Amino acid sequence: MMVIDCIIMAGGAGTRLWPASNSYRPKQFLSAPGNRTFFEAALDRALALSGGEGRVIVITGEGQVNHVIGACAGLGEKDRKRLVVIPEPLAKNTAPAVISGALYAALSSGEDRTILVLTSDHIIRPLPVFTADARAAAAGAGEDHLAVFGIAPAGPATGYGYIETAELLPSKPEGLYEKGSGLSGRGEPEPPRIYRVSSFHEKPDLKTAEAFLAAGNFYWNSGMFAFSSRFIIEEFRRNAPELLQPFERLRPPGPGAMVFRGGIPVLEEWPGLKEAYGAVKSISFDYAEAEKCERTVMVAADFQWLDVGSWDEYAKLAAAGEAAGGAEVYEAGSAGCFVDADIPVALCGVKDLIVVVRSGKDGGPPSVLISRKGETQGVREIVEKIRAAGRTELL
Repeated sequence: MMVIDCIIMAGGAGTRLWPASNSYRPKQFLSAPGNRTFFEAALDRALALSGGEGRVIVITGEGQVNHVIGACAGLGEKDRKRLVVIPEPLAKNTAPAVISGALYAALSSGEDRTILVLTSDHIIRPLPVFTADARAAAAGAGEDHLAVFGIAPAGPATGYGYIETAELLPSKPEGLYEKGSGLSGRGEPEPPRIYRVSSFHEKPDLKTAEAFLAAGNFYWNSGMFAFSSRFIIEEFRRNAPELLQPFERLRPPGPGAMVFRGGIPVLEEWPGLKEAYGAVKSISFDYAEAEKCERTVMVAADFQWLDVGSWDEYAKLAAAGEAAGGAEVYEAGSAGCFVDADIPVALCGVKDLIVVVRSGKDGGPPSVLISRKGETQGVREIVEKIRAAGRTELL
């Protein structure tokens, strides 16, 4: 079986679910379907993919390491040994995080590694289908390609980037699916569909999104991808040398670099990492590399994928019993409201509201969101207004 190292991207503040999600406790550590947090579900996927041999590298902010350690508390000793947490000294978007994770995988092993980069804030299921698609992406990465995952669009969404595909490539080798995996009722397992990528497109306006949907060869960009460590380092050297150069000075971490916190290995001392982050600009992997790479293929995902990007979507999950929304609520003459609060809330004579309350007792800032249902996309505007007012401590 192919050995795959997984990088889990677990940084960011996830402000679309503000105020429950913020830099103190971001979205990936909120409750998701299956009585697991989004991060715990991503960890399950990574451990399933790495096949007992590959490593799981978690890239997260220094202020979020304790959340990661808490989420890993239930892991067995064997899985803990495969895990390493790398705290980012600065938030610089996804490109520096990918470089540091890929370099760590290569330097610590002394060899080329097949790497799958996973998001930690999406709902992805069922696991056997995802695993099969991910192994197809890893196989493509092993042939000196950047492999990305595309999601068949359910509508003309304006909140996602898009991948434009070219020709369908020949089927990948058999053996990607395990027998009896029950793949979505599709009958006999078929190899995942893999396309050559023509181009990437940023989040479009509605008219453009409708044109993409009508064209039939555009997919939502899931933000997950696979590559070999050697290939991606060469690609950064070709396409973004100013980004790679500060990181190339890094050497394998010394024997005292790893500190065990709660039994979880945390790379607390990697000489030069802070300086490398300080020397580069904040830029996404898509901008820095994916859009420039000439050897990119896309796996058309057969798994279900949901980016819970608003409180309206989260409230629907809670109504279906798939998310928390826990609160002590007292109502009089009210109906159709969703409440997520860590203190008691009373509602009188109101309908179809979303109420989110964080009292600050968890160490984060006290804050309240009140919105009509169907209007929570406005949280983005609220976050920008908070930032413009200089109240970034609320975020």
